[in-house]
Amino acid sequence: MFQNQCEGLKAFFEPLGFLNIFFDISCGFVVLFNDPFALIFVALAALVGIVFGALPGLTAAAAIAMMLPILIAYNDQIGGLAGLAFLYVIGKSGRYGGSIAAILFNTPGTAASAATMQDGYPMTKQGKAGKALKTATVASVFGDYFGEIVLIFGAVTVAAFTRQFGPPENFAIYLMAFVVIGSVVSDSIIKGVLSTLFGALVGLIGEDIITGQFKMTMGISELESGMALVPLLIGVFVISEVIIQAEKVAKVAIIDTSPKSVDDPEAHYFTWAEFKRCLPLMFRSSFYGSLIGMMPGLGSSVACFVAYGEEKRRSKVKEKWGTGIVEGIAAPESANNAVSGPSMIPLLSLGIPGSTIAAVLIGMFLVNGLQPGPTIFATEPPLFMGGQLISPREFIFAVFAAGLIGIAAYGFIGYFAAPLVGRLISLLPTQYLYPFIFMTALAASYSSRASIWDVAFALFFGIVGYVMRRTNFSAAAFIIAFVLTASMEEAFRQSMIISDKGFFVFTSFEYGGKFSYAPVFLMLGAAVVIFRTISSIRARKETL
Repeated sequence: MFQNQCEGLKAFFEPLGFLNIFFDISCGFVVLFNDPFALIFVALAALVGIVFGALPGLTAAAAIAMMLPILIAYNDQIGGLAGLAFLYVIGKSGRYGGSIAAILFNTPGTAASAATMQDGYPMTKQGKAGKALKTATVASVFGDYFGEIVLIFGAVTVAAFTRQFGPPENFAIYLMAFVVIGSVVSDSIIKGVLSTLFGALVGLIGEDIITGQFKMTMGISELESGMALVPLLIGVFVISEVIIQAEKVAKVAIIDTSPKSVDDPEAHYFTWAEFKRCLPLMFRSSFYGSLIGMMPGLGSSVACFVAYGEEKRRSKVKEKWGTGIVEGIAAPESANNAVSGPSMIPLLSLGIPGSTIAAVLIGMFLVNGLQPGPTIFATEPPLFMGGQLISPREFIFAVFAAGLIGIAAYGFIGYFAAPLVGRLISLLPTQYLYPFIFMTALAASYSSRASIWDVAFALFFGIVGYVMRRTNFSAAAFIIAFVLTASMEEAFRQSMIISDKGFFVFTSFEYGGKFSYAPVFLMLGAAVVIFRTISSIRARKETL
């Protein structure tokens, strides 16, 4: 039925030429609304993401890692669109949920909310928790919609350009991504590079794509097909956090946020005057977040501090920042949520995840027969869904439509129920909560392939993740490098086969009779390393 509806939309939009993108997103809404499971899962994801994001220490990536094996197991029953939309919206609402813990508990629920608590918690102590929470909600929704629009218009445009790339360009892009991730994602260049190399090393485990021989399997048959993504994610993001929480004996305390705590009625609302004052700031911060989101590995935690620092620098009342002002919440929340959409652009157009959440979503794409990359909008075969064939392009835009609805859903829940969510979380008995999460994580690890080895791998990488976090190595760089390694190796081997120039195929501006962009990407990667090194040296001199 939705095919007929999409054809009607096409007849309307086709004469408009460059506005055809509106046909795509309109068709995406048609596909989504013809799948009742997907709509239910979008609403559920908005709530689940907020709760997981608000739990101190847990993140949207941890929630997705735990849900992924369940959704894969029941993919045929609920439908691929419902499962992918569920995880995608959790990634969005989870980023917002972190602001609740930052504002009420002075503990960022996620790293992306670390800047928010600098003004959010002081407002809570002043009896203005309601204003702080509503400011965070409005700014998060604003930034998320900004980023989603960038994704909708940007993904297809970039994919159309990258579709002409061959193996040398693809390898150069992967190498550039490795360099950017390793040099920028961590405070220390050395630790960032080592985290990336460690991820690549783990990613090389398994069968050689050319010779068919097994590499680094240590005689374990479960490793012959490579390290499974699910137990690795659960170990690094969930089990490591449980270990960290086990070290903490103090229970988070929440300040009274009821309307009776202060007399001023405006203390509980984000007023229209404040919204107008923050609107230019939210536009700029959303722009920062969108740019950062398109750069692999940086993510929301970088965006929130960039926006906070830049807007504080521009402010005429710098001395008030950190004392409890709405601008100090609106800037980081707009930026960190604006990352969500654009972080999918490198995944969909290049096959490179722009964030850890995007890296996890690769699993659901593959389960549904979709290979993220330049051809996903054009040459992939049609999918069978709801008794009808659907093109990958329609499927992807249905996910975008789910994102747009999911933003409105978590915005509605957050605006009216964020204080309630905070209170419920403060009442949760952590001595039972985290053991329950631990057991659920082990069960999820086992269920992915029904293998006890996967449970052992999850426990091992839980310890690895704990050590990395305690020593300030980058878990994000490790995960993204792990996901990219197989594709990077394949592009390298293909480049060596199709060219007689050897390694010089990556530095030549021509191969196969056409222009090659490979040297351009290599130079961009080198420029990032040089810039990052100079910045690091200057920062070190300033601290001396």
